[in-house]
Amino acid sequence: MTFSTQNTESFAWPQPELREGLERLRRKAPLVHCITNAVVTNFTANVLLAVGASPAMVVTVEEVEEFVRIADALLVNVGTITSSDADAMLRAAEAADLNGTPWVLDPVAAGVLAYRTAIIERLVRLRPTVIRGNASEILALNGLNGGGKGVDSTISSADALPAAFELARSTKAVVALSGKVDYITDGEQVISVGGGHEIMTKVTGMGCTLGALMAAFLPVTDSPLRAAASASAIYASVGEHAEGNSRGPGSFAVEFLDRLSTIGME
Repeated sequence: MTFSTQNTESFAWPQPELREGLERLRRKAPLVHCITNAVVTNFTANVLLAVGASPAMVVTVEEVEEFVRIADALLVNVGTITSSDADAMLRAAEAADLNGTPWVLDPVAAGVLAYRTAIIERLVRLRPTVIRGNASEILALNGLNGGGKGVDSTISSADALPAAFELARSTKAVVALSGKVDYITDGEQVISVGGGHEIMTKVTGMGCTLGALMAAFLPVTDSPLRAAASASAIYASVGEHAEGNSRGPGSFAVEFLDRLSTIGME
């Protein structure tokens, strides 16, 4: 199949599908197992709590496989990876694959450093449900799977969309490409999500926590494509609202959590 934007759909809050998905998430309160960037652990937990999910930050190598079996979804974010983290991530991803637990891979800085890139490549082989990354990360991963080489992060999400499409087809994962416009594709359909605000790039963890929110939507949504798109659309709407009620990055983070906890309850 050749890449085409012909089947691109735009997604934005407050479409009824988004409201219904958010209501299901809050009713189910999915347990999301997060092995994530040490810099964003607290914010990630707060984002999941605000939206109505239940976060768990179980990272001990001896516990991750057991915990994945009881979790509703898994997030693996390689941002501050150590050798111990790598072992835990691989064990958790393998358990998710074996047990059918949906999981999200956030391949932070893929293609930049050899060690993490090698670990990411092994994680991709364990069949993530969703791969979420920026343009350079998706380009790098597509290079590992037979496409082009990754470039620096100044490339736009639109320019990286063909690589995302190819990566989705080669890995069978939904690829969520973040940027000024987010694109989510399963290799056949493409969903675009606009909105958000530039201030979101000034707060540590906004991208990382988006991956966690995608994981939370996986067990309550009919398809991984719609789950990832739902998380992106809600994030964009919450970001726009929070920016309008904040004075800078610090108050924005607080406003973001407050708005996330009340969106859909109007």
